[in-house]
Amino acid sequence: MLGLLEARETAARERVEGLREAAARAAAALEAAEIELDRRVIAREELVDALAASAEETTVAVETEGKEASAAVSASVPGSIVPPWREGLSVSVLSLDNQRILNVLQDRPDREPARAKDIAAALGMDDAVAAKVEGVRSKARRLGERGWLLQEASGAFSAGRRLVAGPGGGSSA
Repeated sequence: MLGLLEARETAARERVEGLREAAARAAAALEAAEIELDRRVIAREELVDALAASAEETTVAVETEGKEASAAVSASVPGSIVPPWREGLSVSVLSLDNQRILNVLQDRPDREPARAKDIAAALGMDDAVAAKVEGVRSKARRLGERGWLLQEASGAFSAGRRLVAGPGGGSSA
């Protein structure tokens, strides 16, 4: 009987060691994947900042009714960059998805804050699908970083604008 228990204990010990080794390999793979993800996020953010700076530089002056007004050269395109909000900048420079998010928040009673899940539901998306909610959260967070709306400490978003530092005046992310 004692020999049978020892054999089972040895088998359990070997299984635990095998699982520890597998966990260590998985942890190493996870760490490498997280490092790669961080690098790609930073690269994308740097590209977006560079494109925003380039878009600001390519703004052309258009004469309207005897006075000068500036108009952005680029049109709103799905997936386009979100320029930093500044006085006089029209929401038409934003993609239609971003405009819809702003409209949902502006149409809320007393402009109360809303969570990404609530915004997704208001947009007619299935708020039970995490990927849809995360897409809305990502867009809303970018709008908040660029000053188009306010992000509350609780993670909710609300209508409102604030000036953010431009490319030459510090990070807006």
